[in-house]
Amino acid sequence: MLLMESGEMYLEALYVLSLENELVRAIDVGEYLGYSKPSVSRAVSLLKSEGFIRRDDRGFLYLTEAGEIIGKSVYERHIVLTDLFMMMGIDEDTANKDACRVEHYICDKTFEAVKAYVKKHKQESA
Repeated sequence: MLLMESGEMYLEALYVLSLENELVRAIDVGEYLGYSKPSVSRAVSLLKSEGFIRRDDRGFLYLTEAGEIIGKSVYERHIVLTDLFMMMGIDEDTANKDACRVEHYICDKTFEAVKAYVKKHKQESA
């Protein structure tokens, strides 16, 4: 299934939040993304029905295996692209914002080349 940008953003947010805290609620996702409770509720419902997340009896959210793969992948893209932009001299805030936009549209082939370039550049700088 091909997710839209917003679905990827929710999965990435849930992935990042789950790295910081084992228990994540919908309200945590909303605060992280700056989205309203109704928007988060709708997204959670859709992502749950598509098999990307699950909710336990207490209301905590968890990524399924499929959801974690996507969330982790989008987060990796974000980190690598932010690094690339900062290596190019872009300030961290702008690099972070632009990475958030590009991470959803860059193809796998191009991303792998960018990732290799950033890795090589970091090794040469060390």
